[in-house]
Amino acid sequence: MKAVLVAADGALTWGEAPEPAPPGPDEILVDVVATAVNRADLLQRAGRYPAPPGASPILGLEAAGVVRQAGAGSGFVPGDRVAMLLAGGGYAERVTCPAGHALRLPDPMSFTDAAALPEAVTTVVVNLVGEAALAPGERVYLPAGASGIGTMAVQLCRIWGNPTWVSCGTAAKVARCVALGAAGGTVRAAGSSGRWEALIKDLRAFSDGRGVDVVLDPVTGDALPDALASLAVGGRLVVIGVMAGRYAKVDLAKLMVSRQRVIGSVLRSRSDAEKTKWIQWIAARVWPSFADGSAQALVDVILPITEVEAAHERMQDDLNVGKIVLTMPR
Repeated sequence: MKAVLVAADGALTWGEAPEPAPPGPDEILVDVVATAVNRADLLQRAGRYPAPPGASPILGLEAAGVVRQAGAGSGFVPGDRVAMLLAGGGYAERVTCPAGHALRLPDPMSFTDAAALPEAVTTVVVNLVGEAALAPGERVYLPAGASGIGTMAVQLCRIWGNPTWVSCGTAAKVARCVALGAAGGTVRAAGSSGRWEALIKDLRAFSDGRGVDVVLDPVTGDALPDALASLAVGGRLVVIGVMAGRYAKVDLAKLMVSRQRVIGSVLRSRSDAEKTKWIQWIAARVWPSFADGSAQALVDVILPITEVEAAHERMQDDLNVGKIVLTMPR
């Protein structure tokens, strides 16, 4: 088969790769129609986020396609249309996936929309529902609100009844998030001290002065103190990325007095059983929202997989609003 290959210097090419293993009893082999770009792909390409043991070394953490072969205990049959959460292998013509990590596509859903959903939806659900134990009515702050995860969190929080505030790099991105259901947003602009005074002021107003209850933070680094300053007493900050750096100074005494929690979280290395549990939760409680139109896949741009280099550059330059989708040649 063909797949995106990463050269020693990080260059990407569309070339020959070994076929994936045949599916086991509880697995499916899928002909990929579309996949999507995640920041983890950029990190893996740079050698900073290796695939977990046993996972495909090929890039790609989500994909959509048609079942080619199905294990006897998988619950699927050849021809089924599916979206998949993957530990790797999505940037390829075929991929083998645990059946518990696949979601059937509603009839109206396109493969390009479906490819944009598994990673973002699962990340939002695992971290807001699971890690942060988000309660009805609690307020949520979403740094990088126009990202694939941010735009999905805005929509799901709207459905769940949790008001959200975003921060983005441009006013146009903030406006897109508001159109999806965010209460408002702040254009990021660092003050002279390096702290984001306008953002903290806006978050205080958004939360009636008490602070937000949950922050879903893919940024951290020097931004962590500002994110913590926005939290209410008993607030939870879930770290899901380190785009601004791995290290930050934190006032631990304030953390203690405010009974705040900083929670580290990653999705890719979780066990197959845990991923299956959350995919089942999504199938029952979230997936119907995409069938009835109350939530949507937000696709920034669709490119052929042979233009993967341009897709990565677009994400690296922070130009996307929503997900960048790549389609396989047919």
